[in-house]
Amino acid sequence: MSAPITPEVLWAQRSSADVPEKNVVFITITAPDIPKESLKLELTPTKLSFSGANKTYSYALELEFYAEVDVEESTSHHSGRGVEYKLRKKEAKDEFWPRLAKEPKRLQFIKTDFDKWVDEDEQEEAEELGAGMPEDGGMDFGGGAGGMPGGMGGMDMASMMQGMGGAGGAGGMPPGMDMASLMSSMGGGGAGMPDFSKMGAGEDEGDDDDLPELEDTTEKDGETPAAAPAGDKKIEEVK
Repeated sequence: MSAPITPEVLWAQRSSADVPEKNVVFITITAPDIPKESLKLELTPTKLSFSGANKTYSYALELEFYAEVDVEESTSHHSGRGVEYKLRKKEAKDEFWPRLAKEPKRLQFIKTDFDKWVDEDEQEEAEELGAGMPEDGGMDFGGGAGGMPGGMGGMDMASMMQGMGGAGGAGGMPPGMDMASLMSSMGGGGAGMPDFSKMGAGEDEGDDDDLPELEDTTEKDGETPAAAPAGDKKIEEVK
């Protein structure tokens, strides 16, 4: 196997002078399919060491931090995509680290993790937007009963409309009628479109009785139509 290569490192951070749990650095080491027995990790207050190999490549990383971290309060997670770290900054302060590495020069393998990054002056706003969001894997996209999304928890159309417009019907509904009543009166029972196959049944009988008889203008038994009254037309005699 060839010489070890340096894996890509993604990073983001948060800062807080008052809340230690929000004063952290996120690091993702991109090294896929590293078996656990091949993985070697070492974390100190000033440095992170990583090495491992899959069937194709071997990886190695030595990274000195810009500032110290609290090893006891830091965590790591190994997956098929690599290794993720959540490091607790040792010094509690509101200001961001200007960079991840101790060296002031730009390191090509270190890149910003835009999925986790927020600007220093937008941390509180980002936290508020993230409040109440489901954890990874917590959202159900499967189909629910009646074609409603599974995440709706079995909500039917009547319940949804009531939730949108409150009791007494949503916008455009007749006073005192909810969606369930409307659908029931239409013949669908709230489960779908009304049954048009029954519409008009039994209505054909007796319809012809209400229609007036058409006047028969045809000749009857050799009778000829009555001649037009005299005087309606004047015929000039041609000499």
